[in-house]
Amino acid sequence: MYSFKNDYSEGAHPRILNALAESNLEQEEGYGEDRYSQEAIEQLKERMGGTDVAIHLFSGGTQANLTALSAFLRPHEAAITASTGHIFVHETGAIEATGHKVIVVDTNDGKLTPAHIQGVLETHNDEHMVKPRLVYISNTTEIGSVYRKKELEQLSHFCKEHHLILYMDGARLGSALCSAENDLELSDFPQLADAFYIGGTKNGALIGEALVICRDSLKEDFRFHMKQKGALLAKGRLIGIQFLELFRNNLYFDLARHANQMADRLREGIGQAGFAFLSHSPSNQIFPILPNVLITALQRKYSFYVWDKIDTERSAIRLVTSWATKEEAVAAFIEDVQKGC
Repeated sequence: MYSFKNDYSEGAHPRILNALAESNLEQEEGYGEDRYSQEAIEQLKERMGGTDVAIHLFSGGTQANLTALSAFLRPHEAAITASTGHIFVHETGAIEATGHKVIVVDTNDGKLTPAHIQGVLETHNDEHMVKPRLVYISNTTEIGSVYRKKELEQLSHFCKEHHLILYMDGARLGSALCSAENDLELSDFPQLADAFYIGGTKNGALIGEALVICRDSLKEDFRFHMKQKGALLAKGRLIGIQFLELFRNNLYFDLARHANQMADRLREGIGQAGFAFLSHSPSNQIFPILPNVLITALQRKYSFYVWDKIDTERSAIRLVTSWATKEEAVAAFIEDVQKGC
């Protein structure tokens, strides 16, 4: 049974494990004050052009999202997201549990536009409703789409004009940056977003996300918020070491390229078999629409999610490739699809 369920089924890239093992008996400061975390943060700042940002290391994406959004928002303020957004669908109400409503907008491709946000602002127009304050996007989105630079520039301009916070979930940012359709650089995001995070868990790390806060007004007392939400790890070095290794010699991008290449092969092979896709996804998640009979046969050999029911005969499945996806497993899956198992 080979898994295409997610991009965190495997452990960590061997270089990361080696770095953790080699530093294991060294004594370091706690709570992210160790030299590895500090070096990793400086390295990331250099990657972003030395901009004046604050970077904090988290163990996971949900923890980063709930800590950041609850810190950035006042009690009566709310977040706007696409109906597929992670904070709405897959975080067990974590944002609502901090006291902030999540306002949902339906989109065709998982991406928000200024028009989507304008509609929310027009509806929430007085003190009898929550006040929209933060725009949550993810890149890649939960359905695998990728923001282009012009789209992000338009969103950023709109948010600045309407005094909104633009926050980007980057759990799969590596895949987005290495997509064939991407025209953004890591150094673009501090100018376009008020805060975003760089995902490590889904791109070769054991655990770890790096939250980048760009707007000065959002930086104050942030470590207090982290401590209160259980995000200040005593052994913070574990995340610092991993990010230091991920961004040494472009390993982070090499791993993301491999994941995307494996998804490209699946997409091409399944397409050649005559099957359509639920959405346009130039990243490491793809959503082919297959006959239910074929899906049942494939499930005897592969793990994946059945994503959406199309009709009585067909469903869309989600296939996710990772930094460690084996080429032979991809080839075998394509062969099984093409011959109908």
